[in-house]
This record gives sequence, structure tokens and C-alpha cells, in this order.
Amino acid sequence: MDDRSPITSKSDFDAIVVGAGFAGMFMLHRLRQQGLKARVFERGSGVGGTWFWNRYPGARCDTESMEYSYQFDDALQQEWNWPERYSAQPEILKYANHVADRYDLRPDLQFNTKVLSATFDDTRHLWTIATDDGKAVTTRYFIMATGTLSVANKPKFAGLDGFKGRVFYTSDWPHEGVDFTGHRVALIGTGSSGIQSTPHIAAQATRLTVFQRTPNFSVPANNRGLSEEERNATKARYGELRNFTYQQPFATDFHMNDVPAMSVSAEERRRVYEERWNQHGGLHFMAAFNDLMFNSEANKTVAEFIVEKIHGVVKDPKKAEILAPKNGVVGCKRLCSDTGYFETFNRDNVDLVDVSKSPIEEITATGIRVDGVDYPVDDIVFATGFDAMTGAMLGVDIRGRNGESLRDKWAAGPRTYLGLQTVGFPNLFMVTGPGSPSVLSNMMVSIDQHVNLISDTIRHLESAGIVEIEPEAAAEDAWVNHVNEVADLTVYPSCNSWYLGSNVPGKTRVFMPYVGFNTYVAKCEEVVAKGYEGFVLVPSGKKETASV
Repeated sequence: MDDRSPITSKSDFDAIVVGAGFAGMFMLHRLRQQGLKARVFERGSGVGGTWFWNRYPGARCDTESMEYSYQFDDALQQEWNWPERYSAQPEILKYANHVADRYDLRPDLQFNTKVLSATFDDTRHLWTIATDDGKAVTTRYFIMATGTLSVANKPKFAGLDGFKGRVFYTSDWPHEGVDFTGHRVALIGTGSSGIQSTPHIAAQATRLTVFQRTPNFSVPANNRGLSEEERNATKARYGELRNFTYQQPFATDFHMNDVPAMSVSAEERRRVYEERWNQHGGLHFMAAFNDLMFNSEANKTVAEFIVEKIHGVVKDPKKAEILAPKNGVVGCKRLCSDTGYFETFNRDNVDLVDVSKSPIEEITATGIRVDGVDYPVDDIVFATGFDAMTGAMLGVDIRGRNGESLRDKWAAGPRTYLGLQTVGFPNLFMVTGPGSPSVLSNMMVSIDQHVNLISDTIRHLESAGIVEIEPEAAAEDAWVNHVNEVADLTVYPSCNSWYLGSNVPGKTRVFMPYVGFNTYVAKCEEVVAKGYEGFVLVPSGKKETASV
């Protein structure tokens, strides 16, 4: 379709979806299957969401390809051939475009369009959506499918505006790519994008200097090509695999070793860790024992193992000491998986600067100054991640009943019921919103579950003649408390991470995702079975509480 398909201010849609990533595309597909008139607004020039924006060198998914895919159509599952165990960004984007074309989604996708505001009209039960092309549309259902990792976190550094070289952000990488040949490059940030891009930049640049504030745990991805036999074997059991992952805490097949780490000898723990490190790698590593995310003593044993591995790989003892986390908790930040990250620090052209005690003072016209020392560079790469979970939601001026601002309501942290809706904002749905498993699961499975739940809910509203749905305040309060109570049973809240918003200066520190996909699914099914318990439904003129 034309990127600027004509829409008048009087146009009326059944549903407006924001975001053309995997969530937005599937949501559109489901809405059209129900015969609803829907439109998707996307600020980028193409589909793919996170995988449209994340084009930095080395960008790769940390969930296995055969599971990081749609499951709503077996024909799609059977026809697509993933080339590697963990897919690189170009392959995932190719898949997203294939889906958009296969299901003819593009006529209802409007690209290069940013949603500026959304305002609810309580008397008409409608949302008015204003976009940056100067137009506005009305809709009965407003669905935010903006993803959890879609808004770049761009920290402010003194002097950055005066830097004469090039500046890049891994979360907003130039589509034409970047050539670092002959350049001195600084990389700031050692989360997943920093860890994935470091080996690639080092292989090209004259010199790479990594500025590290917090050392990170990372395990080998052990990525490899997939044979036709492997793909066919998985395709033959896709139904069984999908059913199995729906019953798992992380919505994926981690091959969990259902044994506590502290119930076996130190020798047996090492044997299992070595096997996981060498044969599995990736996020599977943390399934070596069933208590690594719940028992701090058990977690300490896996931390010691990884630190030992870092010292064994990095030849320079000073670099190894900086790179190895001290008293760290494995998994409280998302565990990174890499291909040759620690080995990269053995290269002669790679330097490491510890800024944990002496932060970056300023960025000068020609480099970076730390503790009075100037590091001359031609390019700066900020691998500083995202304003996760809430950044995209709060980037839109969303105003609900009585003009209440979502930004104001969430000033002390996001509040939702089931990560699906929030009190005071009727008919606003969030796909994998805060308070749902989202980033603590295989996102494709969480998207599948949430889109189907929203679709089924809308079908119920349509058939019952209900014009509004929103949570009860008591249900929302109880859910927020429950999310935090469950998190407190784990090691997740024990360190500063983007799960809590700690990577964004000034953002309230609140644990946002729900731990346990399988228990979450059971809760959702229970709520629906009880007639949408905990929600307020508005049928033609009066309010009723579903749980009454």
C-alpha cells in the first residue's frame, strides 16, 4: 500500500494497532479473520519491529529459530526453513516480510507514521488517535503492540554534541550498515548488543576500546547451521513441541534438568555445567539445575563457574579481572549468549577501560575522557539498550477516562491487570505489556498467547454487545502485588537491570515482567472461564462488574 493511504478525520475503525512487529502483524491477522476493520500504524518504513531497528553487526536472537516463529498456521511452519540454530537479524527480518506478504497484510499497514496521542471519549466509547501526518481517526479498540524493546535508550553525556566523529546506537542502527575500517572505535555498554557487536567491530576497526561500567555474565551461544534432517524432525513434531512450550515457565524447551544444584556433589555440578557450556550454551545453560534462579547458594556455584571460564579464556589477567563479575548473580540481568566475546579481548587491537569507579567524565571533540585520561576515537557506538517495557507506551500521550494521563498514572511504575489492561483506560489493550511474562519467555509464544486472548476478548465483547472493558481497581492492585511477590521468590530483583528500568536515569525502579509463563496462562484461562473475573464490563449504558 501507499505509505500515506488517505484517512479522513471522520474515518472510523473497529481497531487501531500501533506497531508492525510480530505482535502487530499477528494482531492484524486475527482482527481481519473476525471481519473487523483494522489499521496498523508503524513509525518505521517496514515490518519487523525490534528486528527492523536492530541491525547492528552481530545482532542475533537468543531463542532457538525453530521456536522463535509463529505457530498459528502449520503451513507457514512447514514451508519456512531456518538456516541456523540461532537466527541473525537479516533472516528474522526476511521472515517477517514473508509473513506480511503471505497473508497480504500490507494494505492495512501504514508505515512512516508515528502515533502522537490517543484520547478516550467516555460518552461515545471511542478512542481518537492522532498521528504525525496531521490526521486523526476514531476506533473502538486501541491496541498497543509496540513491543518491549523498541525505544532506544540514549543517555546524555557531557560534550557529546561537540564530538566531531560519528555516533551510532545499536538500537537504532543505520540501515545501510557501517564500515569501521581504518577507524578507532569506542563502544559504551556491555549488555547483549555490546557483547554481540564487539567481535564484529574489533575484526574491522583499527582499534576498539570498550568502556565497561558493569561486568556481565555471558555464555557461548554454540550457534551452528541446521541440517535439513534437523529441521524436518522438528517440523514433524511441531504440534507436540508447541503444546509442551505452553506448559513451560519460560515458554521454550530448555531441556530442564529437574534436579536442585545443591542436592548433588561439587564434582557432579561441574560435570553438568561443563556439558551445558560445551554442548548446549545459550539460555539453555541456566537449565542445568532447577533452582539456579531461586536459590542464591545454587546461583553462586554457577557464577563461580562462569567467572572461572572468563579467566581461562582472557589471557591478560588485568582484563580478565575487569571482565569477570564480582559477587554477581547470574540471570538477574538477562543472561547474554555470545560468539567469541571474551576471546576478542585477546586481540592486540582491543582495549578495555573500567568506568565502574571512575565514570566517563566527558566526551571531547576527539574522544572520551576518563579519570583525566583522553582516549582518542573516530567513532562512538552506544550499546546502551532500550527504555524497556514502558518506553513505547509512554512515548504516546495516552489519555483515558476524564483525561487521565497514562504517564501520570504510571509515574511510580506501570500498573496493569494481567499485563493486558490498566484501570481508567477502557478498550486499551497491551500485547505483552508490563505484568505479563513477555521478556522472561519466548516472546513469540507470549505474543501468540496474548494476541489470541485479546482477539477472543474482543469477540466476546462484540457478541455480548459490550461497549467497554477495563480492570477493577482491586484486581489491578492485587495483580501488581502478585507480580512482585512472585519475582521476590527469585534472584531477578537482586540487581539493577532493565527488567526494573534501572538502565534509564530517572525511571522508577519496579520489576515489570511476570515470572512463569505457564502459571500466567492458567490464570488467564481462569479469568476468562469465570466470565472475565476482575474486569468491569459496560453493556449499553450501565456498568457491571464481571466478577459480581
